[in-house]
Amino acid sequence: MAPKKPKKNAQKQEEINPNAHILGAGDVVNQPIVETLEINYMPYAMSVIMSRALPEIDGFKPSHRKLLYTMYKMGLLTGPRIKSANIVGRTMQLNPHGDAAIYETMVRLARGNESLLHPFIDSKGNFGKAYSSGMVYAASRYTEAKLEAIAAELFRDIDKDTVDFVDNYDSTMKEPTLLPVTFPSILINNNEGIAVGMACKICSFNLNEVCKATIELIKDNNFDVLDIIEAPDFPGGGQIIYDRDSMREILSTGRGSIPVRAKYRYDKKNNCIEIYEIPYTTTAETIIEKIIEKSKTDFKEISDIRDETDKSGLKIAIDLKRGTDVEKLMARLYNQTPLESAFACNFNVLIGGAPQVLGVKDLLLEWIAYRTECVKRRVFFDVTRAQKKLHLLQGLEKILLDIDKAIKIVRETNEESEVVPNLMIGFGIDEIQAEFVAEIKLRHLNREYILKRLQDVKDLEAAIKDMQETLESKNKIKKIIINELKDVMQKYGQPRKSEIICAVAIEEEEELILEEIEDYALTIFFSKAGYFKKITPQSLRMSGEQKVKEGDEIVQIVESSNINELLFFTDKCQVYKSKVSDFLDSKASLLGDYIPTILEFDEGEEPIYMAVTDDYKGYMLFFFENGKVAKVDMSAYETKTNRKKLIKAYGAKSPIVAALYIREDQELVLTSSSGRMLLFNTAVIMPKTTKDTIGVSVMTMKKGQRLMGIRPYVEGEFAKPHRYRTKNLPALGSMPSAEDTAGEQLTL
Repeated sequence: MAPKKPKKNAQKQEEINPNAHILGAGDVVNQPIVETLEINYMPYAMSVIMSRALPEIDGFKPSHRKLLYTMYKMGLLTGPRIKSANIVGRTMQLNPHGDAAIYETMVRLARGNESLLHPFIDSKGNFGKAYSSGMVYAASRYTEAKLEAIAAELFRDIDKDTVDFVDNYDSTMKEPTLLPVTFPSILINNNEGIAVGMACKICSFNLNEVCKATIELIKDNNFDVLDIIEAPDFPGGGQIIYDRDSMREILSTGRGSIPVRAKYRYDKKNNCIEIYEIPYTTTAETIIEKIIEKSKTDFKEISDIRDETDKSGLKIAIDLKRGTDVEKLMARLYNQTPLESAFACNFNVLIGGAPQVLGVKDLLLEWIAYRTECVKRRVFFDVTRAQKKLHLLQGLEKILLDIDKAIKIVRETNEESEVVPNLMIGFGIDEIQAEFVAEIKLRHLNREYILKRLQDVKDLEAAIKDMQETLESKNKIKKIIINELKDVMQKYGQPRKSEIICAVAIEEEEELILEEIEDYALTIFFSKAGYFKKITPQSLRMSGEQKVKEGDEIVQIVESSNINELLFFTDKCQVYKSKVSDFLDSKASLLGDYIPTILEFDEGEEPIYMAVTDDYKGYMLFFFENGKVAKVDMSAYETKTNRKKLIKAYGAKSPIVAALYIREDQELVLTSSSGRMLLFNTAVIMPKTTKDTIGVSVMTMKKGQRLMGIRPYVEGEFAKPHRYRTKNLPALGSMPSAEDTAGEQLTL
């Protein structure tokens, strides 16, 4: 009988849901958000924190540890380099996250990349450069690597049970949970990571300074390590701007920002500045792009800039025009470009499986405690092994005292399996000792061998006694750690790369910049299309009509000073900040500077208003189509840093009609699309510090109506001003009387 064909509906259902045979497949289940977070999100977050992004007290993240341990097991501490691709492939036995991720880890640990103060991988080939985003590392099949000599300090005595081992991801081999490092590597090299809800950014310190401070801290827990460790030491060198109080705060708490600036030399022969060391947080390309961007307005003394980096190292050449004051120019370059930038510290480390933000001293104390445990475990391992060997030799000692008896027992034993039991009975030794004796070769039964083994017993007894005393003595453990630190200093210590300079000298440079800006009176013109020009009174008296593009017009004329600041508000709710001194003096016959291009407005962004201030006093008023007015304290736009762009400069809920900067409250006239006018004083509106406030309703708008324009009220403009005033706001306003005129309106 032929099998029945499946029904069409069933077949269609199977096509729609191919997993219909799986229990619960396709079902929509309501799950509380708290339960979702606990079941799905928290395990993921903890995995990233514990097993990915944050380093532990040995100074390594799991990815670093797995790579270095694989290279150690491959025997790459000695011998020639091998292809990086081979190392990457072997590392996947411990780190199954793809070859690209493993190779990127290797690149950063390599000497060729220059990311670390003390690299752990000896590299050959193109490994890129940390100070250049354009110099990309070659593929793993082209490069070669092995472990640096200092890597031996990471694995010393790792086979003596100094650290715990766990199964790898598929339980086919073992890997260490930590490395038994003999020096505080957590502070020797930079380390950065972003976890879930937390991050880590540790700067590097000089090896000699860290080891010396650790030695003193081992001797005295109350020692102030900052007397030795004054500041970090970055791989790329540079100059660290040192302020004792702020640096002490950073190194004590593990949080803060350390300013670093580039180092330069002046080539008189070619009249150029050569930058040869830059801050660790930036790249040569970023610096060059910023200087080129500002060379049109701020750095007119620069005629050319180029990247001359070669095999000898980093070099950015800046050609100067004749007569340039190099020191003043460099002071301005430091102030306005990434030639000076800050390293934001966040010493977040996993201690006992829990993330903690610690200062330098606390980190060293944690490392000392960890290293003490490693040394104790190593000594205990040696003691145990020595005791086992002594136990065997003690059994051998009993037999060697009467070799003839032992030979007789063996010769008279009928079966091989009875040799060990008979030796145990004959000499009163245990099975392990008897097995060891039974395996001795006949050639060893000579006088020399016997005397040596008897001496070994005495030596082992003395060694075991010494090791047991070491385990019981804190001072002896401390002495071992101190000797190891001294050995590391002697082998791998190097002079500081980053120079420490006083913050007072930097403040004097900044004063020099301020003094350099000449203060003189100006008249500023700003057009509707976004053209800006500043003209001196003398030039203004001699000039005629202001030149503008066809269809453009001058909308703002402001009496100003050369040291004032400018705020350009745009139709995209943003404000761009600049200084009057950033622009060259102009003439009436010129169009001026096109602000959207110079200040790099977003595509399609147009300026709507220019505010000029010298002290950020007063208020910004924003008028919206829905009749609302926002009054923002001008101080809300003041920034301590040289930020050039602020977002959310005003509210975006309703289209903006106009903006106005006032030093003090005054009366304004609002006009709606219906022709109604409202006269009000800005004092009735409370100022806000939140820039993007939506404002308060001032003029009531009926359906289909909108605010059209605003203008300052001129005394005597209206025959009956009270006609347009109202006791309460918002108000509808009044239609103009025959005897009043609307006047000129300010509109966009």
